Amino acid sequence: MTDTQLTDPHRKQLLYRAMHRGFKEADIVIGRFAKQNLATMTDAQVREFEGLLDVPDQDLYAWIIGRVPVPANFEGEVMTMLQAFPVADSIAAESQS
Repeated sequence: MTDTQLTDPHRKQLLYRAMHRGFKEADIVIGRFAKQNLATMTDAQVREFEGLLDVPDQDLYAWIIGRVPVPANFEGEVMTMLQAFPVADSIAAESQS
């Protein structure tokens, strides 16, 4: 999926937010995840993803990589998808470009 396949303005806004977090590793991982998944997410998944984007970068990234447990109120389908997303591949690809 690419951002050009997104036609919904709200999803485009979420993609922008995901790619411009202010913390390089979070920008890479969350941004690439959003690029690959936002277009096919259900409305419920989009709402969950939007809630995750409201979390401070360091906390969200720590949950994704498993450094700290995810608080119960942030556990869900999208968090599981983020945790399964190939983080190392995303960071390595970015460092080579």
